[in-house]
Amino acid sequence: MIRKAEIKDIRKILEIVNYEIIHSTVLYEYKERSYEFQREWFDKKTEDGMPVIVYEDETGIRGFGTYGIFRPWPAYQFSVEHSLYVDKDARGLGVGGRILSELINLAKNSGYHTMIAGIDSLNYGSFEFHKKFGFIEVGKLKQVGYKFNTWLDLHFLQLLLN
Repeated sequence: MIRKAEIKDIRKILEIVNYEIIHSTVLYEYKERSYEFQREWFDKKTEDGMPVIVYEDETGIRGFGTYGIFRPWPAYQFSVEHSLYVDKDARGLGVGGRILSELINLAKNSGYHTMIAGIDSLNYGSFEFHKKFGFIEVGKLKQVGYKFNTWLDLHFLQLLLN
């Protein structure tokens, strides 16, 4: 089931995020986040009217997604960049597809024009996953991140919603 995230979900969201920070280049961060940081993130999303959704089954929260305005200037008000994370034990079960489908529907219904994904070049699975939903690559920034003693390239993919 996909539902709107609640405060009680922050700990599981934090667990998923921190796993990615420590074990992958999905997030260009070095240190695990605190509960307080994730709570402030959640409160800001709520304050800004941006969705935070979770996929939950009988075992608990299996993933989450959100989006926010792409850049903080008025002309970008119809462009959103999304984030989507699936628990390491729920990959390959269709959780990500359900979350992304819901994010796309929410963005369309909210009047947004385009959805953007920033994907690390080492995350080939996410790159291919997004292409299945109609996202196309529109650019690549070379060596903009540095993690695990490696320079990282960031691909931008875009889906026109209208």
